[in-house]
Amino acid sequence: MTVGAVVFDLDGVIVDSEPVWEEVRRGYVAAHDGTWQADTQRRLMGMSTGEWARYLSGELGVRRTAEQVAAEVVEEMAQRYAQRVPVIDGADQVVRRLAARWPLGLASSSPTRLIAAALAATDLTDEFRATLSTEQTERGKPAPDVYLAVAGLLGVDPADCVAVEDSSNGVRSAAAAGMTVVAVPHGAYPLDPDAQQLAAVVLGSIDELTPQVVERLA
Repeated sequence: MTVGAVVFDLDGVIVDSEPVWEEVRRGYVAAHDGTWQADTQRRLMGMSTGEWARYLSGELGVRRTAEQVAAEVVEEMAQRYAQRVPVIDGADQVVRRLAARWPLGLASSSPTRLIAAALAATDLTDEFRATLSTEQTERGKPAPDVYLAVAGLLGVDPADCVAVEDSSNGVRSAAAAGMTVVAVPHGAYPLDPDAQQLAAVVLGSIDELTPQVVERLA
């Protein structure tokens, strides 16, 4: 293939927000008489806002409606981001290096409000030609919807896109869209075996993602 665009995930790739999401949602579940389960965090990674809000309200037994769950958890995340956005070391430089070579897209499970806050805090807003939240698609990850939509916004065939993901559901999503996937798993949330097999390359950290790595995937 010819690389026509690079599409980044946000949480866990550019911003080390998965631990923050886990802390906020775990605390929220406990405060509202729900029960956090052993596999909850892994299941949540990649879900859209509507999906995880329904999951907390339904399966975890939180005594709030899904709409209340979404609004209250996102508000707490926004407050955390107002204090500090936990940018992954070197991620902003990686984005800028790749933006100098290819059009960039962003396909994120974060709400649009938090995407905007994170990109503004890292001064990366203008580096992305297309940015989309799974709030704006029918299904969250691992469904391919958000990656297909971003490719459409970029005007690039998904088969000519390289996706950068950290989570198992994210890798599944990008692969299902037909993209070549670079995986950069978070140390606390390793990839499931099937997701690891779907990745063309697995890197130890985001600063290993150079233009040369992307070129070799062509």
